Amino acid sequence: MRALVCSRLDGIDALEVGELPEPELVAGGVRIRVEATGVNYPDILMTRGQYQSQPALPFAPGMEVAGTVTEIADDVKGLELGARVHAYLSHGGFAEEVVAPSDAVFPHPESMDAEVAAALPIAYGTGYHALADRAGLGDGESLLVLGAAGGVGIAAIQIGVALGASVIGVVSSTEKADAALDAGAGTVIRYDHQDLRTELKSIAPEGVDVVFDPVGGKTTETAFRSTAWRGRHLVIGFAAGDIPALPVNLALLKGSSLVGVFWGRFAQTEPDANRSNFNTLAEWWSSGRIAPVVSEVFSLENAPDALRRIEARGAIGKLIVTP
Repeated sequence: MRALVCSRLDGIDALEVGELPEPELVAGGVRIRVEATGVNYPDILMTRGQYQSQPALPFAPGMEVAGTVTEIADDVKGLELGARVHAYLSHGGFAEEVVAPSDAVFPHPESMDAEVAAALPIAYGTGYHALADRAGLGDGESLLVLGAAGGVGIAAIQIGVALGASVIGVVSSTEKADAALDAGAGTVIRYDHQDLRTELKSIAPEGVDVVFDPVGGKTTETAFRSTAWRGRHLVIGFAAGDIPALPVNLALLKGSSLVGVFWGRFAQTEPDANRSNFNTLAEWWSSGRIAPVVSEVFSLENAPDALRRIEARGAIGKLIVTP
């Protein structure tokens, strides 16, 4: 099958369109003909051998897909041939076919385009688990979203609004500010020319209730210092590249919590709860409460350009590849 092949761990530039064997259908597995693949930062880390779970060479990156079910293992129940589904997997999504574990495969409405469906699993799965399960974000609370114009940032804004929160988005350009506002943020802070701490003191003098932080780096401490009493700072990831260190006395003084969000582990260890979350997200999409933003679609040959866009933090919303 055609795939975007990583045959050596030399980064994005070493990726080439080539051939890989069709994946074997194993017990509990579902074969999907891939129509769309979401692009994510861990895809880049895998091409360098820097990700926490590293596939053997050669492999195709790609952790979330949407398409049509073409084969189902005998022990799998609840799915049918021809079903339109989205799924997440450890790797392999930049290819014509994948085999995903049935616990990671979710039917979606026929009216949902594959490009939109491929934007759901990681960004919205992470966002809902973070804000609903881990933070317990409540109606009337305030939510600060760092990296607010990226795929996971826009998901967090939309989910926060759906949960009744007022949202402050942090972005680095006019275009990204517009995207965050369109997603439902009530206010945006431009850290490229505004001081984050000063602006937060003006917007939320008593502090923010929840921080959604997929960025890391030096911004993390500023955001944690800006939490309200009993605030919750959600550690999502480190797109800035640096893992920050916090003075732990801040947690004592603020009465705030630093909360880890490992959606992949949650999905693996609590599959029923994860499926319930995705059922909620499907209902919210059908009712218009969430709407993934797909800003650009790339061919398989141009997939490295999509990965470079993610690496440069230039993407707005979700980038999709159509294998």
